[in-house]
Amino acid sequence: MLKIINVTFLTIYCSLIFWLSSQSALPAPMLFEHQDKLHHLGAYFIMGVLAWRFFNDYAQNQKSMFMMSLVFCSLYGISDEIHQSYVPDRDADVFDWLADTLGAFIALITIQLLKRSSVERQAS
Repeated sequence: MLKIINVTFLTIYCSLIFWLSSQSALPAPMLFEHQDKLHHLGAYFIMGVLAWRFFNDYAQNQKSMFMMSLVFCSLYGISDEIHQSYVPDRDADVFDWLADTLGAFIALITIQLLKRSSVERQAS
C-alpha cells in the first residue's frame, strides 16, 4: 500500500510541475532578480523528497537510492525545460535546470544527514 501512495504522490507532484510549466505566466510577483531560481530549488527539493520515498521501495542500498532519485529529478528538470521552450512567453534555461538539480540534491543530502543523525542517536 505504501508503494502505491509513494508513486501516487510523486506522479501527482510531477503532473503539477508539468501543469505549472504549461502556463504562459505564473502568479508569483518577482520581488528580486533570479527569484525564479529559488522557486525551482524549492519545487525540486520537494520532488527530491518524494523521489527518495519512491525509490526507497526499489533500491538495493542508500547509494543507489540517492543516485536514482537525483537522476530522476535532474532528468525531469531537463524535460521540464524542454517543455517550457514550447510554451508561449516561456523559455528553457540551463540555470533553471541547475537550480532544479541542486534543490533535489539538497533534499537528498538532508535526508541522508537526518537518517545518519537518527542512527547515531539510537546507537548512543
